[in-house]
Amino acid sequence: MSFVPLAHLRSSSTINHQPSAIGRPRLPSWFKIQAKTGPNYLDIKQTMERLNLHTICEEAGCPNRWECWNARTATFLILGDICTRRCHYCSVETGRPLPVDEREPGRVAEAVRALGLRHVVITSVNRDELPDGGAWVFAETIRQTRRLNPACTIEVLIPDFEGDATALTTVCAEKPEILNHNIETVRRLFPSIRPQGKYQRSIELLAKAKQQGMKTKSGLILGMGETLDEAREVMRDLRTLDCDIITIGQYLQPTRDHLPIARFCDPSEFVLLKEEGLAMGFTHVESGPLVRSSYHAEQQVAG
Repeated sequence: MSFVPLAHLRSSSTINHQPSAIGRPRLPSWFKIQAKTGPNYLDIKQTMERLNLHTICEEAGCPNRWECWNARTATFLILGDICTRRCHYCSVETGRPLPVDEREPGRVAEAVRALGLRHVVITSVNRDELPDGGAWVFAETIRQTRRLNPACTIEVLIPDFEGDATALTTVCAEKPEILNHNIETVRRLFPSIRPQGKYQRSIELLAKAKQQGMKTKSGLILGMGETLDEAREVMRDLRTLDCDIITIGQYLQPTRDHLPIARFCDPSEFVLLKEEGLAMGFTHVESGPLVRSSYHAEQQVAG
């Protein structure tokens, strides 16, 4: 998935340069997060609990959760909270998912209305056991969200649907404002880090989405063993497909059982990649150590 957690961020305080309780690398000084709740934060949390909904913000321990929820933005996680894949950087639970909840799309739409959201991001776990990978649930969630919230813009962050073009078309037919699929890592590392995915399959999905008129977006995580030149190669591959938006952030190891951090990239490297990405033709590049794929998503709709 697109969010990589700072697993020990759990208290309401300023968190900066704290050693891990389980021996993970010490955080650089530029990782500073205000873990502070407020009325908006509590409203989102209570609404999700009341409607029995999940957010990727919580399931993957996103370090921006406090900032985003206090700004009244959140990313819905549909199709349950158990993933059929095991990517070595992601802390979302892997296992056998529960049956599809056909009422979930309506509850997402209700939550969007209750929270008064102007922009919503909807993502999912992988559901490879389903014939369409859960594409119809994405489509129904878009439809019901639009019906109750006609002024709200929608971004979907989709899995690769195992390359199923019909599943992709099912989602694109509902015309979300942004179609996001995260590439996550470079071509060389893809087989070891995302063993159930394929770099070329993800590239082809984004190409087909663009052919169906979508504004497309993807994300890249640094610090998993890639070089900057390999990151640039991914960016060029995405621009070859006319991908519009890219997010670039730092990998943070969820637990000692996950992929170790290869290195912490200096903030200046994120600035450099942002400049280079804009020069390549991306309409928006969100790049920084704590950037995740939905960070500042509302600002990317009009770009």
